Amino acid sequence: MIDEVRRRMAEEGIEALVLRPSPDFRYLGGRGDGYLVVTPDRPPTAASGPLEAAALIPAAARRVGVDPEMRAVELFSLRVEAELVLASAVLAPLRLSKGPAEVAAAGRAASAADAVLLLARELAWFGATERAMARRLRAMMAETGCEEVLSVLVAAGEHSAVVRHPPGDRVINPGDALLVAVCGRWDGYCAEVARVFAVAEPPEDFEAMYSVVLAAQRAALDLLRPGVAAAEAGRAAREVIEGSGYGHYAAERPGRGVGLGHDEGPWLVPGDTTVLAPGMTVCVEPAIYLPELFGARVADVVVCTPAGAERLSASSQALHVIDH
Repeated sequence: MIDEVRRRMAEEGIEALVLRPSPDFRYLGGRGDGYLVVTPDRPPTAASGPLEAAALIPAAARRVGVDPEMRAVELFSLRVEAELVLASAVLAPLRLSKGPAEVAAAGRAASAADAVLLLARELAWFGATERAMARRLRAMMAETGCEEVLSVLVAAGEHSAVVRHPPGDRVINPGDALLVAVCGRWDGYCAEVARVFAVAEPPEDFEAMYSVVLAAQRAALDLLRPGVAAAEAGRAAREVIEGSGYGHYAAERPGRGVGLGHDEGPWLVPGDTTVLAPGMTVCVEPAIYLPELFGARVADVVVCTPAGAERLSASSQALHVIDH
């Protein structure tokens, strides 16, 4: 790996990388706090603070790649004369495709997120608030070994039509559509799974809309194979939704890459020319949001293989009716 990093550094004219705890930091073997410095002639070297990191940068360096998550005070503390650019110019392309061990870790993360939502079906939802149920799901994620809870979404009724609605004090009642999603980090890798439930019975016309969301995901998965541009897989999902008449209410982004970060390339959006390759892990997440009524979003982590897309979160996507 380090040889490929150095090759990319040479291509970008970058003479040192300085990383803080972040996905890039973990990708190069960083552990705990502190910094990691990579130069053309030394293995990644740990540093306890910005000044120690700065001392490891070659004195003649003219271009230094810094961690995208580095804070302004850290950048000023480096006190280097070199041009500072984002280290992602070097590392983002390398992180796109995962090796077998990384795919296995992503699979364990997706399975753990999946397990939380399977257990969620057995919880008592009637009369509880979104906030209370979100707290329970967070606790369940911790019980599965989740290292970091990145987000928990519980959105009932009209709130399910709000993109990334934060759980509030709305009471969950019979007749509500219920959108539930969990996103966390297991074994260092991130996974998000989203499912849609109906409380007691689905709202009128909800099942028809949800079937469009599922069809959109299937269309994207059919194109998520080596040699296809990421934008094309996203376009396939959008065309299904637009053809159904819901185009105005579709989520802007039907999918994005996941790995050590929960929000990384490839992006299933117009303009992303990334060519899909084996080992790329993607959260495919089409959604439709009808304001003031309800919304539906399904999210699954998949890996691109020579044979096509393989779902790593494998629980049923059938609309589950909660009766308690």
